[in-house]
Amino acid sequence: MSAAERSVVTLGETMALMRASEIGSLRHIATLAIGIGGAESNVAIALRRLGVPVTWCGRVGADPLGERVVRELRGEGVEVEARVDTGAPTGLMVKERPTAATTAVHYYRAGSAGSRLGRDDVPAGRIEEAALLHVTGITPLLSESAADAVRDAVARARGAGVAVSFDVNYRSALAPSAVAAPLLREIAESADTVFGGVAELELITGADVDEAAALLRSAGVAEVVVKRGAEGATVHAGADVVDAPGFAIDPLDTVGAGDAFVAGYLSVRLAGGGVAEALRRGNTCGAIACLGPGDWEAAPTLADLERFHAVGTDPVRR
Repeated sequence: MSAAERSVVTLGETMALMRASEIGSLRHIATLAIGIGGAESNVAIALRRLGVPVTWCGRVGADPLGERVVRELRGEGVEVEARVDTGAPTGLMVKERPTAATTAVHYYRAGSAGSRLGRDDVPAGRIEEAALLHVTGITPLLSESAADAVRDAVARARGAGVAVSFDVNYRSALAPSAVAAPLLREIAESADTVFGGVAELELITGADVDEAAALLRSAGVAEVVVKRGAEGATVHAGADVVDAPGFAIDPLDTVGAGDAFVAGYLSVRLAGGGVAEALRRGNTCGAIACLGPGDWEAAPTLADLERFHAVGTDPVRR
């Protein structure tokens, strides 16, 4: 089986998502739209839309929302390895838009099925036969068993010679920085590619972003990708530092844009493309993801990327 035919494997919690369908506080709005969301599954869907085979591993509750998670992922062409946990519900997040310019996300995931993720939830051979393992800093902060699952997955990948990518994706609601930083740094230093915002990379290393990249590189990380949102992104790889500008857009919903960026970047690197090309696609995917509502619904296909770049005006934010 060629590298192009092997799946990217990811694991984590995918929750049901209740999204406000109008602007205003949850205290007053009348309706919510139902969907799903989770950093790892957002990346999985975005990669699949770009033609990359993907397997998502996780746990869902024995409830209609868990069934929806599985159905939505399979509907997007993602292969699903989901254990149905009869002792815990599917997690929930509620997203509101208090104003036209702001979004707030509220999580109800304590004791959820996803938080009970364990190392046995990733079947034998899945990681060992993968093209890449992708993990984030969200899952290991959910519980001790989830942290153990991520550590074990990374160890299995490294033992099998499978590349590992890690998105820091720090969530302060899950753990204070003093608790999170050493754990997330441990995982980062075991990865081949590390993604993080400026503040996230500084958090896990205790150094400014350039020194943070150097520290991670000295620990064996091949590529450190600094996500700068609308300002673009930077990659530290070897002795090279490569920058790519962002795109001038009028964002509707920025939640999930970072996941789309990661998928865009990885899709190019998995196909053997260079860092500059990967950055451009990552920035494009992140920008397009901001143009529609939802965590993953606006993630682009290859045809969407072509249409975006066919626009006559220069979309680059300079």
